[in-house]
Amino acid sequence: MRGIRLNGFGGPEVMEWGEVPDPALGSGEVLIDVAAAGVNRADLLQRQGFYAPPPGASDLMGLEVSGVVAEVGAGVRDWRVGDRVCALLSGGGYAERVVAPAGQLLPVPEGLDLAAAAGLPEVAATVWSNLVLTAGLRAGQLVLLHGGGSGIGTHAIQVAVQRGARVAVTAGSDEKLRRCAELGASVLINYREQDFVEVVREQQSAAGGPGADIILDNMGAAYLARNVEALADHGHLVVIGMQGGVQAELNVATLLGKWGTIHATNLRKRPATGSHSKAEIIAEVRQHVWPLLADGRIVPVIHAELPISEVGAAHRMLDDSGTFGKVTLRVAH
Repeated sequence: MRGIRLNGFGGPEVMEWGEVPDPALGSGEVLIDVAAAGVNRADLLQRQGFYAPPPGASDLMGLEVSGVVAEVGAGVRDWRVGDRVCALLSGGGYAERVVAPAGQLLPVPEGLDLAAAAGLPEVAATVWSNLVLTAGLRAGQLVLLHGGGSGIGTHAIQVAVQRGARVAVTAGSDEKLRRCAELGASVLINYREQDFVEVVREQQSAAGGPGADIILDNMGAAYLARNVEALADHGHLVVIGMQGGVQAELNVATLLGKWGTIHATNLRKRPATGSHSKAEIIAEVRQHVWPLLADGRIVPVIHAELPISEVGAAHRMLDDSGTFGKVTLRVAH
């Protein structure tokens, strides 16, 4: 088959479309003819040589796809050849075919096409596992989302609003903030012009004090100390990215004074099955999020859809931080 190979590590120019090994279908797995693949920042890190696939995963990039089931492995009962699906992967999505554990597949939501569905599994699993399963999101809380215009941010706004929370977002332009407001965000912070700590500390938490009950952070080190300052008492800071570096100092006294909790999570390296697994998260997403997509209360936000031959341009879009929502790649057979 064909897929995106890496000719070394570096900029978008190291990626090339060419022959790659066919995936081997195993027991409990499903072979998918890929229609489209989602682009994620993890792909950019892997391209640069900073994010190796977990043991046993494909060395091709691509953590989510949509497509049609081509074949099912032994023991698979819930999926049939011809089913329209999207899937969460540990790798391999930038190709014409990919194999995924049956527990990591989702049906394409009613009313959505395959192209839009390709950008859903990674963001839906990330948002639900971190906001709900890890931080315990509930109605009335104030949630701060850094990178409100990202794929994760645009989805997280809608999930939090549907759960009855108030949403604060940071973004780098007034236009992005305007679009975040259209999705339901009510506290809009232009991080180039405002101090998010000051703005959030002016807001009331669910417990009645100042600050955010939950902060979902993609920056890591650069925002660590300020995020702790912005937390409400008993607040949860969930770190899911390192765009702002990996090392920082933490004032433990501030965290102790707030009875605060810091979580650091990783979706790609979770086990396929069992407690806290990808299959467990996908089952939760299908039960709680998929009905909201089917009736339009949550909508996928797609910034651009490009042919996979233009994968370099897709990566540059994310590198430039000018996107609002997801970027997906069409795979032509």
